[in-house]
Amino acid sequence: MRNILIVAGGLVAVAAIAAGVYFGTRPASPGPAPTQTTASAAAPDKAAILSIQPNDHVEGDPKAPITLIEYASFTCPHCAHFNTVELPKIKEKWIDTGKVKLVYRDFPLDETAAKAAELAQCSGKDKYFAVVDMIFRGQSNWATASDPIAELSKSLRIAGMGDKEVKACLADPKMADGVIASYRGGEQAGVDSTPTLFINGQQFKGARSVEELDATFTKLLSK
Repeated sequence: MRNILIVAGGLVAVAAIAAGVYFGTRPASPGPAPTQTTASAAAPDKAAILSIQPNDHVEGDPKAPITLIEYASFTCPHCAHFNTVELPKIKEKWIDTGKVKLVYRDFPLDETAAKAAELAQCSGKDKYFAVVDMIFRGQSNWATASDPIAELSKSLRIAGMGDKEVKACLADPKMADGVIASYRGGEQAGVDSTPTLFINGQQFKGARSVEELDATFTKLLSK
């Protein structure tokens, strides 16, 4: 399980992605001290965060009784293993049969992962999960390249994203805002490492084996 690299000031660091700044760098000058808020305003509504959001990408029957939410980073090796080795078996047994619906959410651990997340978002809802799968399967190639995003962009041509589309996507502030919002929601839900799973609201840190997920799903369906 890959622990997040940011211990403090996470939201500031994530917001810096949109400006092309790496995680962990400090701003040139500190901003004004944050104003205090009431306890009720500061406390996030975890139940609301873990409900299906309008912009969520959902795979499977929306009415499936079990909701599996995955927070992952495209540069996380453990996330790649889970998504390419374990998840296909879960899809076949649980998602494709209408018992589980999968919600994938971005929790980028670095700037490269954030940009990859933006590109996945730009692929469109009909291609989204196929592109997510492609990104994870090619992680060992593009993520270690001297220019990871340029290398990843070559693969995205299969999804109809040429150089023009890639540049436009990465220049669109709405894409960066969406990734930042996903990260912020994950933090509020208690995510601090990837992959993190939520199964009907229950948190599981780290990738889970097919056997563990089988047991969890079976128990939920028996209630």
